[in-house]
Amino acid sequence: MTEADELRASRARLAASAASKRRRIERALHDGVQQDLIAISVRLQLLRELLGGDAAPTLELLDELQRDTRDALDRVRAVAGDTYPSILDARGLPDALREAARTIGRSVRVEASSVGRHPAELERAVYFCCRALLETASAEPTLVLRETDRELRLEATGEFDVTAARDLAEAAGGTLTVDRDRVTATFPLGYDPSAR
Repeated sequence: MTEADELRASRARLAASAASKRRRIERALHDGVQQDLIAISVRLQLLRELLGGDAAPTLELLDELQRDTRDALDRVRAVAGDTYPSILDARGLPDALREAARTIGRSVRVEASSVGRHPAELERAVYFCCRALLETASAEPTLVLRETDRELRLEATGEFDVTAARDLAEAAGGTLTVDRDRVTATFPLGYDPSAR
């Protein structure tokens, strides 16, 4: 094994470990805190219905507590989705990328309609590479993801800090190049990080 192969294998292990940790955190937030907040919200609604209309100040307080609980639940969902997007596992890269673009707070064009499902490790690498680009974009970027018989090819137009995206692409056996305001990353479809 060459030094470059060892470096790629090490990056792949680090990326896989980080992805696994993100997934565990997302599950803990979803299955733990989020479910607790939902249960509190339901109980507050039941309590409100039991009290009826006789106790206006109590009902006002219950309504306020319910709003606070919903706000906390929204924040937990946002943190869970930012840590690891469950939509990636459920619906794949195109939907996960559109959701990531929607949440960054500026206009982003995403084209990824012809991309099918792939091994989870590959989908995670592509997703987090794209997200690293989106998070560092200085303007309104465009992401185009295409699938060939050999690779997934990402073309991103805009100005980016590509440091993290390059590490993620290379950890998945891919490459990332920059030509002015265009970033191109390729991810081989047959890459198996455990084979290194």
